[in-house]
Amino acid sequence: MLLHYKELGEGKPLIILHGLFGTSDNWQTHAKKLSEYYRVILVDQRNHGHSPWSEDFTYEHLADDLEELILHLGIDKFTLIGHSMGGKTAMYYAQKYPSRLEKMVVVDIGIKKYPMHHNEIIKGIKSLDLSTLTSRSEAENAMKPFVDSYGVRQFLLKNLYWFEKGKLAWRMNVEVLEREMEEILAPIPNIEVWTPTLFIRGAMSNYILDEDWDEIEEIFPDAILETIENAGHWVHSEQPEEFIEMVLGFIIR
Repeated sequence: MLLHYKELGEGKPLIILHGLFGTSDNWQTHAKKLSEYYRVILVDQRNHGHSPWSEDFTYEHLADDLEELILHLGIDKFTLIGHSMGGKTAMYYAQKYPSRLEKMVVVDIGIKKYPMHHNEIIKGIKSLDLSTLTSRSEAENAMKPFVDSYGVRQFLLKNLYWFEKGKLAWRMNVEVLEREMEEILAPIPNIEVWTPTLFIRGAMSNYILDEDWDEIEEIFPDAILETIENAGHWVHSEQPEEFIEMVLGFIIR
């Protein structure tokens, strides 16, 4: 599947993968800064953003989608950044196509199986009757009982668009994402990867715990872990300047 993408800047290629329920637009601000040093390629993964929808949704599919895009763009080697689900796609890609990667940055996701923790978000998304909503503010109010965080509501509602006058639709394939949630939360295969890798976590996030690190290093022996204070799972948006400085410090050297 050929994915939708945007390019900024010139130089060595740097590809960024968003997380679950996200889009490439979430990384636009960071891409502008990184494009001062790299040819940045922002990607919408399948069933997200402007990329095609599919009933098939596994990390193998997501990794193969990325490889198809790489071939389409004529890229040989590149650096890869992935957040959350995008970080898992990146790790799968590194296991399947290790010769492609110069370096990799995995943002606030580990290799372990995660328990289901998106129930309220799914309920909030499915609570919206798009046939009756006339504005994004109405959608936000309808979602409040399920998603109490204003930031998370705004993040989710970026997926709404007017597909015709007066009618809203989702850019993400909610039905398939809900159905395949167990796959999305599954652990990474036990395949060793020697790509130099930076794991970045938010200090207020529980996605990568101290006790997870030994298992991560077994699969990614050439990896380091950095923590950004006063940040949760969306560490890149909560502390953008420190995040960019940390990423550039790793991938440029």
